[in-house]
Amino acid sequence: MTFLQARPTKDLPSATSVATRRAVRFVGALSTCAALGTLPLGTQAWAQQEADRPLWEIGAVGLGVSQQAYPGASESIGRALVIPFGIYRGEWLRIEGGGANLRAMNTPRFELDLGISGSLGGRADDTVARRGMADLGTLVEIGPRLRWNITDPEQADRWRLDLPLRGVFELSNGLATRGAVFEPELTFSHRDREGWTYSTGVSMVWANQAMNSLFYGVTAQEATATRSAYEAKAGLLTMRLSGTVSRLLNRDTRLIAFGRIDSVNGAANQASPLVQQNTGLSAGVVLAYTWKQSEARATD
Repeated sequence: MTFLQARPTKDLPSATSVATRRAVRFVGALSTCAALGTLPLGTQAWAQQEADRPLWEIGAVGLGVSQQAYPGASESIGRALVIPFGIYRGEWLRIEGGGANLRAMNTPRFELDLGISGSLGGRADDTVARRGMADLGTLVEIGPRLRWNITDPEQADRWRLDLPLRGVFELSNGLATRGAVFEPELTFSHRDREGWTYSTGVSMVWANQAMNSLFYGVTAQEATATRSAYEAKAGLLTMRLSGTVSRLLNRDTRLIAFGRIDSVNGAANQASPLVQQNTGLSAGVVLAYTWKQSEARATD
C-alpha cells in the first residue's frame, strides 16, 4: 500500500540520529521502486518473470513516474530519478519487489511470509485539499502475507492471489503506530518467447479507522471555511486496477511501462473534504539494468 508522495519529509526531529536518517533514505529507496503500490515497478517488474533466476542481482533502475498524491487527491506528483537495487532470492529470505520477506511456508501453491516495505511521506502544502494540515510522514509496513499460486507459477499464463495484512508505523516519528491495512490482490500475467511480459491486477485496500484518519480525517483545529471537520471511518480505502507491459531488451536490460487507476467510488470515506476526485491515474516507465548477478540460481 505505497501511494504516498515520494519525497522527503519536511523536518525530522532534532534528536533523530544519523542512523535513523540513513534508515529513512533506505526506506525511501525501497518505496520509490514500489511507488505505485500494487504495480510491479522497479525490481518487481522483472523479478518473477524468468524460470531460471540468479540467487542475487545488483543493478540500477531509471524511472519516470507521475502518480496521484493519494487516492482521492486532485494533484499528481512527478518523479524522474535513477536508484540502485538489490535482489536476493533465498529459500526463506526474499528481498525483491521493493520490500523484504521472511518465508514461514513455501510450497508450489502456497507461500506464507512476513514482509516489510516502506513509503515516503510528503508535505501537506503540496496538495490544495491538505494545505495547512500536518505532513504525511515516512511509513513502514510490517506483517504477514499469504500467496496462492492459483496456476503453476512456471506456466506462461499465470494467476496469483496475494493476501497481505500489514501494520503501519511512522518511521520519522519513532515508529508510532498509524493503523493497519489489508489488500487482497488478484493478478494475471503472461510471458511469451519473444521476451514480452504482460500483467494486470485488481485489488482492494481496506484500512482501519486510524489508517483512514491519516489520509481523510480533519480535526476541528484543521477545519476551515472550505474544509469541514470530518471523522474518518474504517473500511474500503481504494480500489485499484493496474497493468504492466515489459520487454527484455537483452540479458541484463528490461524496459517496463505501467499504469494504474485508483478509485474511491463507494469507499468508506468518499465524503471526506480531502477527496477532490473519485478516480486518479498513475503511470510511468522504468529501464532496469542488472550490473552483476550470481552464478548460483534461486531454488524457486
